Amino acid sequence: MNIISCTAELHAAPILDILNDAIATSTALYDYQPRGIETMGPWFAAKRAVGFPVVGVVGDGGRLLGFATYGPFRPFPAYKYTVEHSVYVHRDHRGRGVGTAAMKRLILLAAESQQHVMVGAIDAANTASIAFHERLGFAPCGIVRQAGYKFGRWLDLALYQLVLATPDEPVDG
Repeated sequence: MNIISCTAELHAAPILDILNDAIATSTALYDYQPRGIETMGPWFAAKRAVGFPVVGVVGDGGRLLGFATYGPFRPFPAYKYTVEHSVYVHRDHRGRGVGTAAMKRLILLAAESQQHVMVGAIDAANTASIAFHERLGFAPCGIVRQAGYKFGRWLDLALYQLVLATPDEPVDG
């Protein structure tokens, strides 16, 4: 496994395949409809515009096995040191360290870019993702009851956070 920085040109389609599988088969994403390839250019552009990484894990032959990224937590200035992350692994490669490799790199990049808190929003019934985050040092910080509705049932959203030692010198404004 190698860890890379993903690009729209090389990785939009494989990332989309991973996301669309999660949309169709799980509550990892609270979306209903698969996304089209036309959504990926703007997605990558928005991340690039603010310097947010898209970390990929590739196997032999360069096949994307999984990815992790983060984005803004909330659109208010005081949240500028807090990001919400996502990590997704191709269904055929789960449980093999792909997600851990991607997240360890993402956490390092978050600290290097002076982020302070990483937030994961996880379906509360997704015990595998919760255990995964706890192994990485994330701690529970709340549950939003019945936050989503998918597959004919209400879904509780568990929030997990990792507090980083950065930024070195936080400022208001």
